[in-house]
Amino acid sequence: MSQALHRAVQLMTAEDLPSMVLSHRDLPASLQDFIPRRQNYLDNHTMAENGMPGSSAERFREVGRITGYLQEFNAPVPENNVIPPGYDVQAASVVHLFDDPNGVARWIDEVFLHDFEANVNEEIHPDQHLLAAERLPLEGFSDVSAGLRVVHGTPKGTASSTVVDFRVGRILGVVYVVTLGNYTRLEVTQELGLALERKIVRVVLGDL
Repeated sequence: MSQALHRAVQLMTAEDLPSMVLSHRDLPASLQDFIPRRQNYLDNHTMAENGMPGSSAERFREVGRITGYLQEFNAPVPENNVIPPGYDVQAASVVHLFDDPNGVARWIDEVFLHDFEANVNEEIHPDQHLLAAERLPLEGFSDVSAGLRVVHGTPKGTASSTVVDFRVGRILGVVYVVTLGNYTRLEVTQELGLALERKIVRVVLGDL
């Protein structure tokens, strides 16, 4: 990371996060029919409530996480109201602000990778079991990055999430694509991640 980018990232605040997440026009062509759904700040308490067993706001703050911002998109429901296996149902980008770059690296290793891999075959939420967490190879990111294919079992069937985490200074970028059934969406998720990385850098350097 260049010195100019490093210095600029240090000046970022929580108010800058909403401008970093991907908007509809930033989505790849294959996701252009997705519909904006949820966008909001994610404080450490919210993250912990929706996190893995053992998550807590205090633990996340100790790693250095300050807050984050989410932009989520949902796929249109098929005309027959039947969602087939292999149908991508959701995509999202999230940006998290940390005290320093070391906290971002710790989060990727100690929270993202560790918590998923440690809870395989466990019930992580009521009626939701984590069936698999497989590391994925990534290309093109400028700094620390990691990818997982995560498979969930629910009473309604199996769903898979392809997730990419990466670092830009003290900012953690996250993208994911959720698919009905046991599938991997590495290509489109990596495309989302690289688009988010570029947008974060543009915001940090004042180009947006």
